[in-house]
Amino acid sequence: MQQGKTIIDIKFEEVLPLINWTYFFRAWKMSGKYDGIETTCDCTACRSVWLQRFSNDERRKAEEALTLFRDAQAMLRSFRDEKALNIRAMVQIFPARSTGEDIVIIQQGKETVLPMLRQQQPAADGCCYSLADFINPKGDFIGIFACSVQGAEQRVLRLHKENDPYGAMLVQTLADRLAEAASEWLHYQTRTRYWGYHPHEPFDPDNLRRGAYPGIRPAVGYPSLPDQSIIFDLNAIMKLDEIGITLTENGAMKPASSVCGLYFAHPLSRYFMVGKADVCQVEDYARRRGKTTEEMNRWLTKLNL
Repeated sequence: MQQGKTIIDIKFEEVLPLINWTYFFRAWKMSGKYDGIETTCDCTACRSVWLQRFSNDERRKAEEALTLFRDAQAMLRSFRDEKALNIRAMVQIFPARSTGEDIVIIQQGKETVLPMLRQQQPAADGCCYSLADFINPKGDFIGIFACSVQGAEQRVLRLHKENDPYGAMLVQTLADRLAEAASEWLHYQTRTRYWGYHPHEPFDPDNLRRGAYPGIRPAVGYPSLPDQSIIFDLNAIMKLDEIGITLTENGAMKPASSVCGLYFAHPLSRYFMVGKADVCQVEDYARRRGKTTEEMNRWLTKLNL
């Protein structure tokens, strides 16, 4: 296990194979399945063969998706050729333990308590999960990570000034996908090198996109870690500005194409959705967070209180 904080400038080419194009199309509200689109080349024959997979009713949307994909590829090439983007990341592994519903992170003798929320409705397997379940009360480790794509926001502003909203949206959605791809790449590096709990794992983009590996990387604001105010605790530990990330008073990260969260190595760890929280749970969580219930409700708006 590597000691201390690791800061990485990630090469653009290393994250490209890990872009999840399904989520890219969803950002454009294109709900169809376009499997294999990333394998098509620019030739007419390749385009025709791929389109033959779709029925007549589906083909028009598939053609739109292919056009958007071609534009995205051209934009990615411009990012590379112009060296327009920087992808920066940081990761550190800490001793930790769980205490009830809380995770305790230990940094140079100082303890930071991160309260967690538990599902109130059972998952499909009948369990009500909390992220604290995946940390051993007797002693364990936890990772904190952050990734950021820098340079996209300036290009988005320029394109808006040039009255090109399509280009601006294309840049922003690609930057968001690159940030997620960088998170996937960093998680792989952490499992095999920095933490090293799965050192012989092959680099397989398909398996990585499917999450076919041990451990999880829930990000702040995601369904299993819905309290956005947690970002301030992680920032106090990691100093996100060291890779160019700043926080707004509402806990939003700038640049917007940034991801920050936790690593769990427990072999049974899994993603889940906390879901709707009841009044008693929010009151208990607010007490553990050292906030009023009213404050906590503001941070937990995603739980449909």
